[in-house]
Amino acid sequence: MKNSNNTLTDTLLTALAPAIWGSTYLVTTQLLPSGYPLTLAMLRALPIGLILLVLLRQLPSGIWWLRVFVLGALNFTLFWALLFISAYRLPGGVAATVGAIQPLMVILFSWLLFRDAPRRLALLAGAAGIFGVALLVLTPSAKLDAIGIGAGLLGAVSMAIGTTLSKRWRPSVPLLTFTAWQLSAGGLLLLPLALWFEPPLPALSGRNIVGFVYLGLIGAGLTYWLWFRGLQKLQAAAASSLGLLSPVTATLLGWLVLEQHLSSLQILGAAVILLSVWLGQWAARPATAAPRPISQPETARTAAN
Repeated sequence: MKNSNNTLTDTLLTALAPAIWGSTYLVTTQLLPSGYPLTLAMLRALPIGLILLVLLRQLPSGIWWLRVFVLGALNFTLFWALLFISAYRLPGGVAATVGAIQPLMVILFSWLLFRDAPRRLALLAGAAGIFGVALLVLTPSAKLDAIGIGAGLLGAVSMAIGTTLSKRWRPSVPLLTFTAWQLSAGGLLLLPLALWFEPPLPALSGRNIVGFVYLGLIGAGLTYWLWFRGLQKLQAAAASSLGLLSPVTATLLGWLVLEQHLSSLQILGAAVILLSVWLGQWAARPATAAPRPISQPETARTAAN
């Protein structure tokens, strides 16, 4: 019972991360200047990462320098850059539907890299998640773009590999330190891209500063600490399936804050997503060992007693 309660607590805490990520679209469009995707991504990761490094005063050593930059590139630099390209070239619904393939990719890479055989229920949950996201956010008028589709798929691959490796690579440091390492590495790799491809930011308003502080402290520092914590506590596929909660939160915030219409198909899509998330957690449960048959001498002894 205690292990079951711990698993539920770990699942709920991990689910907070993608639920909060679902607010990124609202904060970005309402509080931040438009047209600076790489700069926004860099400012989301690098400041909070460096602040944590200064406070924690612990740097990687040995092989962990390479591993941290690999994870930072996969989880932040490549993923966020490709995510923004996909979002700019595709309608939001198409981009979200493409990204929903990530749980299936985590299952695939866990099998290819570490021989974790996939369970059929986990595959069913991943497929249901894609269908649910499509119902939730995909519109009949959505237009496809080959570059946008490719960027979305590569972004999902990047995050899936990063999720799988983050589960396997566990340094002997506090989790917050590990999070600071990855945020700093990802932000440092984004810095030259932002300086090269984008113009300088205009003078920031109070709303802009509030948006940056929220995305840095809450949308990056807190959420990725929760996410990496969840990867240590849960199976990678189970944690990844929780990422489908992000479009649900984004849609609900659009309905509540922006007064966007919520159709019956979207409600059905949200229900299918929640079902797929539940199936993903159910599929990750450890298999129960079959009871050992009682041999005949043991049966006789039991009867004699």
